[in-house]
Amino acid sequence: MSRATVILNGIADRRKACRWAMGVPLGTRIEFKEVKRSLPQNDRMWAMLTDISQQAALGGKKFTPDQWKVIFLHALGQEIQLLPSLDGHGFVPWGQSSSDLSKDEMTGLIELIFKFGAEHGVEFHDDKPTSSPSAGAAETWRAA
Repeated sequence: MSRATVILNGIADRRKACRWAMGVPLGTRIEFKEVKRSLPQNDRMWAMLTDISQQAALGGKKFTPDQWKVIFLHALGQEIQLLPSLDGHGFVPWGQSSSDLSKDEMTGLIELIFKFGAEHGVEFHDDKPTSSPSAGAAETWRAA
């Protein structure tokens, strides 16, 4: 097994993780992560990034929601690198994806986006952008 994931939802999952740990070769890495961010948190983040992209600028320049996401992840302390593009005419951002953030990390990201928006006169809407793949009440982002 080169990669495997088990989410601990009960005693059976804990037993499975123990069996797997006992059966892998020495030197195998085991990683424990907090609960991943929720879909309502993801919806809220994209709605806020859309509002910021429509209403705010940075250094006099407007950015797309995807670009703002990279900017905010960097501000949150997530490592972002610029890699050269294959055609040699630019760079590609590389770093942690927001989908890998824990619930607490995503809450911190949303709060950072809100703070920036408040400081720059952004009016946030409760609706989700039309490109959002999931549904859920925007106000459940923190508790979910």
